[in-house]
Amino acid sequence: MTLLPQTEEDDEAERIAAWLAARPHFLAERPALYRRLEPPRRVHGERLADHMAAMLAAERHALRDTARAARSGDSLATRVQGAVLALIGSHDPAETIALEWPTLLGLDSVALAAEGLPRRHIRPLRPGGLGRLLPPGRHLLLRDRGAAGLPDGAALHGETAPLVARDALLRLPGTGLLALGTREPALLPAQGSGRALDFLARAAATALASGGREAAAP
Repeated sequence: MTLLPQTEEDDEAERIAAWLAARPHFLAERPALYRRLEPPRRVHGERLADHMAAMLAAERHALRDTARAARSGDSLATRVQGAVLALIGSHDPAETIALEWPTLLGLDSVALAAEGLPRRHIRPLRPGGLGRLLPPGRHLLLRDRGAAGLPDGAALHGETAPLVARDALLRLPGTGLLALGTREPALLPAQGSGRALDFLARAAATALASGGREAAAP
């Protein structure tokens, strides 16, 4: 009988099997991995039942996360609609955004920022500041506060900066951005929020452009 040479894949499989055998609790402590594993086909009894139960538990956990994200996204979309409605008929969109949007969006901080000289209700950014915060081609960025805080947090969020655990930076036409900040990250969900936030930014840009034209009109 001719023995086939052992392949690198076989060696790797043996190393993984030995590593798992030495750590019998590894998979039990990481139930999400079961969602990516196929159940053994020739194992019966309690071990197969445990494996299948772990897979079901991981799937339920993933579904809960998905449902939670969907609820957060729906809640954000509802709040965004209310904020956009407040812009309709506003004679000073920048003031509406700065003063009314924090309450309407349920956030701790809502601020307009732009490069150039300070303007009413618009925080100043240093030249090149927009490109540093939002790389070219990036229109939305969600950031979570680290140990050193959020970069330019004080410039964007003012006195509320120490409270902000997550913020969203939305690019506006030209050299401006809309900064949203919250102490509760769930209010700016990492999943499912892109469309609502993009709509919010486009509404703000449209209102600000219209407000500027009206102010310039004789």
